[in-house]
Amino acid sequence: MSDTYRFPDGFLWGAATSAYQIEGSPLADGAGPSIWHRFCRTPGMVAGGDNGDVACDHYRRSEGDVELMRALGLNAYRFSVAWGRVIPEGRGAVNRPGLSFYDRLVDQLLAAGIQPAVTLFHWDLPAALDDRGGWLNRDIAGWFAEYASVVVRALGDRVALWTTLNEPWVVTDGGYLYGVLAPGHRSLFEAPIATHNLLRAHGAGMQAIRAAGGRQAGLVVNLEPKYPASDAPGDLAATARADAYMNRQYLDPVFLGSYPEELRAIFGEGWPDFPAEDLALIRQPLDYLGINYYTRSVTRHDPSVWPMATGRVRQPDHTYTAMDWEVYPQALTDVLTWVTRRYGPLPLYVTENGAAFYDAPAADGPVVEDPLRVAYYRDHLRAAHEAIRQGVDLRGYFAWSLLDNFEWSAGFARRFGLYHVNFLTQQRTPKASARYYARVIETHGAALGA
Repeated sequence: MSDTYRFPDGFLWGAATSAYQIEGSPLADGAGPSIWHRFCRTPGMVAGGDNGDVACDHYRRSEGDVELMRALGLNAYRFSVAWGRVIPEGRGAVNRPGLSFYDRLVDQLLAAGIQPAVTLFHWDLPAALDDRGGWLNRDIAGWFAEYASVVVRALGDRVALWTTLNEPWVVTDGGYLYGVLAPGHRSLFEAPIATHNLLRAHGAGMQAIRAAGGRQAGLVVNLEPKYPASDAPGDLAATARADAYMNRQYLDPVFLGSYPEELRAIFGEGWPDFPAEDLALIRQPLDYLGINYYTRSVTRHDPSVWPMATGRVRQPDHTYTAMDWEVYPQALTDVLTWVTRRYGPLPLYVTENGAAFYDAPAADGPVVEDPLRVAYYRDHLRAAHEAIRQGVDLRGYFAWSLLDNFEWSAGFARRFGLYHVNFLTQQRTPKASARYYARVIETHGAALGA
């Protein structure tokens, strides 16, 4: 076994989940409903009419799930806190039983030698705050800061990494522009406001985390490198628009203090002017940036696509996942080096990376075979190592996901897990990818060369 792919000492080997996708028991012990609790009950919005009421039942099975993490050899676990479980109305009274769940989970992780990495917001906004305007209400930055203070004061003495928001682009794109995710709005005018208030909440949350004594804190974004379909001027311009909309829209304000100019052209009269003091709040120094990477986009000009006028070009003879995402490991190296060049040599983590493929139902055997996922992890971990070789300060990698889970509008029809979950019995069965990842961790990456 070669040391060609050995990772630096202190590297975090993790897996990631989110609250609504695995916990179940959304209203247990005094918790308040979220917008996803509502959205799942809107006819036609979630495949199969599925919902997260049970999901992986992690709320009641966390101890056993931590044992699964120990079996993998993880030294870090990234999970999110359900805002409404801690503060049922989103602001005001704290629900102590809900907060105690996360307190116990942190202790379980530490007892297993696993560092907790906590995300404060992974899309499940309390329904009570949505009733007050949700991400369209400027007051939400203060509400989020109050919530962050509560959680950090309770857990901050034991949590190594804090994240304010997970993938704000998805919240805005799916929830406010196209209406395919909660809360299900479709508005050219609302989307920029939601984006801006998400970023304002991030800035206020960073301040609150630090004031409450939190240690390392940052933001997690999903990045998708854009490659032009041709050298034609229209395709090059479309690629720049797509990059501005998905990637630079959430990083330029945080690091450079301004939004990309292309956004004004994309949103037209829907793009407002934002006050300088807002951008100063957004531009809080980060201790790290988390990058969720799944795929790339080969982009062309397509005037039929509203409002971007960009289209994705499917690549012949390339592998695509069950999400119809192209498997392209090189883009992980490309995006990590691009972030370092554009925004400076800050610490980075790959906070999500993984793939949904069809898995045969778990039988009585000890493992579910998933060769495509094994290959996906092998090639993407090699790509992450290549970014380190090129000078990127990459400090950890979190596989998505620990468990098959509720995959938002796709319901239970898409499986990303290292562990197969039978959603009727809650039986967890390791996949071959789990065993492969465990060997990679045990060898600190050397198994990637085998």
